[in-house]
Amino acid sequence: MSLQPSLVPLPDLSGQVAIVTGASRGIGKSIALRLAEAGATVVVAAKSERSRDLLPGSIHETVAEIEDAGGRAKAMRVDLRDDAAVESMVAETLAVYGRIDLLVNNAGALWMMPVSDTPLKRFDLVHSINARAPFLSASLCLPAMRAQGGGRILNISPPIELAMLPSKVAYCMSKFGQSLLSLGLAAELKGEPIAVASLWPATIVESQASKNHNMGGPEWWRKAEVVADAVIAWLTLPVEEASGRVWLDEEALAAVGVNDLAAYNCVEGGQPMRIVGSGGWPGKG
Repeated sequence: MSLQPSLVPLPDLSGQVAIVTGASRGIGKSIALRLAEAGATVVVAAKSERSRDLLPGSIHETVAEIEDAGGRAKAMRVDLRDDAAVESMVAETLAVYGRIDLLVNNAGALWMMPVSDTPLKRFDLVHSINARAPFLSASLCLPAMRAQGGGRILNISPPIELAMLPSKVAYCMSKFGQSLLSLGLAAELKGEPIAVASLWPATIVESQASKNHNMGGPEWWRKAEVVADAVIAWLTLPVEEASGRVWLDEEALAAVGVNDLAAYNCVEGGQPMRIVGSGGWPGKG
């Protein structure tokens, strides 16, 4: 996987350390590659150590791509449902690198079914990965960020739009919880040099999830780089501007002067389908 050139001028992140969960494929991988391109050392945290047909990509492949491009990265196999594994992820990062400048809680579990078709096991899965793990990861990274004099926490989670709820109640409860973590923690840290926010794609993004869950076709999608570049844009904003809100990728890019997003379309002249705001969510019932 090679990224198209960033539309956002890359900041110099040399000497900074980022943890990106769910970085073996899709949006998480794109974020990891872009951060490494900007000079950050990236901890590639995910479960997949081996590529599979339905889930191509692995933590080792992401690290290899970063290193082949001259960047620095470390693979960590992490099951985010396991508290000890999350604790080890943070502790090992600090032991090896001595700091954590950025935590990107990107990993997510998808379940788009009505309440009547949602077993409690599925409910627990989406909540453990989408809400509980980001809460734990953020709380564990905070002491290091405070001690080193700053840091950033970014959750890949949506604006709290109630129109999204029908037929996706369990999923939305978990992802809205992640966004509430961003808003609440940002308020708790107000005045400190630590930014906390959420970021969410305004449209469907090409990923294994969009393919496996039949979310239209390439003419409906944007490339994952739109989110990766939005992360970079967010990182360049002052803490007080960046923190305490749920950003759409379009808004973060616009904040640094990038308004023409046609280059991110998977198909030239395509019409990416919006999943928040005007246009709603596919399958909204």
